[in-house]
Amino acid sequence: MWKVVAASVFMLLFIFSFVLELGMVPTASMERTVLVGDHLLWLKLPYGPNIPFTNYRLPQLRAPKPGEIVAFRSPIEPDAIYLKRVIAVAGDVVEIRRSVLFINGAPLPEYYANVRANRRWSWQENISPRRVPAGSLFVMGDNRDNSEDSRYFGPIAVKDVVGEPIVIFWSYDAPSSAWLDPNWLHQVRLYATALTHVTQTRWRRTGLLLCFR
Repeated sequence: MWKVVAASVFMLLFIFSFVLELGMVPTASMERTVLVGDHLLWLKLPYGPNIPFTNYRLPQLRAPKPGEIVAFRSPIEPDAIYLKRVIAVAGDVVEIRRSVLFINGAPLPEYYANVRANRRWSWQENISPRRVPAGSLFVMGDNRDNSEDSRYFGPIAVKDVVGEPIVIFWSYDAPSSAWLDPNWLHQVRLYATALTHVTQTRWRRTGLLLCFR
């Protein structure tokens, strides 16, 4: 019996060290695709996961492609993981004219984007042409008017990508302020409340695949 338990523990450690990761979405930057309170499972093996207890990483097996959603280390908050969509890759020229996104001079069809004129943050509506450097990605949130992304902090390094979200395994309707509170006791209370308020669980989002969105 103990061999079965040990093997199971080893398998779980291996999977969550090298293959999969759990994550939670605390902000609205990817709405309508990903909502505040969505809990995700993301695939990290293709992007060179860290080897536990070392400063080394496995080799990266593939680079993200335009249109894919990626999780990456924030260039402005080193301990934070951001979730955005890849808009352009190295060599592409990105431009925004009156909230319309152009890649290499052609308008990019964006069925997923939530865009509206934003007078408060006019810098988001117009960006002069800029080429994405080698080894970099230009990323943006689907909720264009509520996202700090490459329009703000510039292209991100491919090496900072840590995974690709593949499925929503649970989604709970609570405001950003609830998920962003760093107090561990608050988080315990939040999840305890979720167990007793099942009507706030977004059941229709459970099992929703993100790798095709």
